Amino acid sequence: MATDVKVPALGESITEGTLAQWLKQPGEAVAVDEAIASLETDKVTVEVPSPVAGVLAEQMAKEGETVAVGALIARIDEGGTASATPAEAAAAATTNPRGAGENPALRDEPTAPIADDPPAGPDDHITTLSPAVRRAVLEYHVDPSKIQGTGKDGRLTKDDVIAAAEALKGGAPAQAGAQAPPPIVTPANAGAQPEQKLGSRLRGNDEGGRKEERVKMSRIRQTIAKRLKEAQNTAAMLTTFNDVDMTAVIEARARYKDLFEKKHGIRLGFMGFFVKACALAAKDVPSVNASLDGEDIVYHDYLDVSVAVSAPKGLVVPVVRNADRMSFAEIEKTIADYGKRAKDGTLGMEEMQGGTFTISNGGVFGSLLSTPIINPPQSAVLGMHRIEERPVVKDGQIVARPMMYLALSYDHRLIDGREAVTFLVRVKEAIEDPTRLLIDL
Repeated sequence: MATDVKVPALGESITEGTLAQWLKQPGEAVAVDEAIASLETDKVTVEVPSPVAGVLAEQMAKEGETVAVGALIARIDEGGTASATPAEAAAAATTNPRGAGENPALRDEPTAPIADDPPAGPDDHITTLSPAVRRAVLEYHVDPSKIQGTGKDGRLTKDDVIAAAEALKGGAPAQAGAQAPPPIVTPANAGAQPEQKLGSRLRGNDEGGRKEERVKMSRIRQTIAKRLKEAQNTAAMLTTFNDVDMTAVIEARARYKDLFEKKHGIRLGFMGFFVKACALAAKDVPSVNASLDGEDIVYHDYLDVSVAVSAPKGLVVPVVRNADRMSFAEIEKTIADYGKRAKDGTLGMEEMQGGTFTISNGGVFGSLLSTPIINPPQSAVLGMHRIEERPVVKDGQIVARPMMYLALSYDHRLIDGREAVTFLVRVKEAIEDPTRLLIDL
């Protein structure tokens, strides 16, 4: 008996999504509630579970296709028998990149094996490779069955393939005769679909094998671009800067990190200090935590902090709600959980809605200074940056201190320069003297 699989509800006001990837291929066995496909919406990627146990009989949509909520995308044969093991299916998938996302039963071309790629063994633990991973396997000529995946449920990622190739070749691309490095994965192309990538135009010339690749923006990247441009077009944005001596926070972490982790099961990071410092500063300068609604100013007596997190398909901003009432441990646990689920693509849309203030930590990527963009309808965003030792004057002496630049971008329609500077100074004071966080000073 065949059971239909339809696009599930994707959230309020969302009526369609893009079929990002088939996680199961026709002929493969599936368990009840096992993910068979992933869908990309404007905000998150969600997985489509199988309603029954059986065998995937048919795919009704292709990767990269836009599908509406409730649309039929697959059929599961409850009494079927799997035609291949997951490892065999994965190995077969790497041999024909042009067939990615197609129903193998509809292809007329025979599949030719890749030279130097041994068949998958019975002990391999590989799930179906994504289009990006298949492409990387072909470019680097590596055996996916011998690579340990670091993605969700042990799946291989493109970074896994590149790391394996570099390990084998001492850091050089594994493809013989390659004259140019492989394309760099950026947030703009990380979410690209297989038909878009494999069908893109590649152009070569006689001057070193240079090439171009045209990739359609993912839905998430399109939404990010639209919202950020709207913020620039609407808000009267201005950025003020300051620097902060991180000595006291670093010493506090070093003194208490072991006890903190033993008691709470989470590492003590910098974000807890900055969230607390912003909550304290927002009490003195409430306009930074306010928003504009038409001709009205909406002030909030709570601090819902949007924390910018880098995900494989672009920037996502989950919200730490009531952060002003949280303990350090609660803040750190919440942010750590968001970071993990952003990487896995399992964040829910409700977790990224709202927010009254944003903190973005570009320092984890090595950024020294930036001018972050406001996340509408919020009126301000704090940018953190990397810590580096710099010479500063203390008590008439030039000494080295671990310094960090802070940037506060704000909407000048609502926040005056004096208020923005005052807020940033309050954050600086709290970080340089964390005791202020305990006595609400």
